[in-house]
Amino acid sequence: MRVVALVDDLMDRSKVSSAFPGAQFARDATPAGDADVVIVDLARHGGEVGAVRAAAPCARLVAFGPHVDDAALARAREEGADVVVARSVFFRDPAAAVTGK
Repeated sequence: MRVVALVDDLMDRSKVSSAFPGAQFARDATPAGDADVVIVDLARHGGEVGAVRAAAPCARLVAFGPHVDDAALARAREEGADVVVARSVFFRDPAAAVTGK
């Protein structure tokens, strides 16, 4: 499974890497084209969900953000994210957030 993550924070990257060894970290949607899963941190990349969906129409797009930012979470859903969760929920079990199990 090829995972691309638009996640900038180093601590968050460490957690993503632990859950998905070999994950590729990107600053924009460009490398997402052939990904199976794309993870987007809405706090830093919230405006890129639509571009990610366009670049990777078949990928499972998982977005996480601050639980208090209802607008960003709703916008991610509207722009095509398959899974939208609060940051705390995502990092409780990243694999479950991606697989939906």
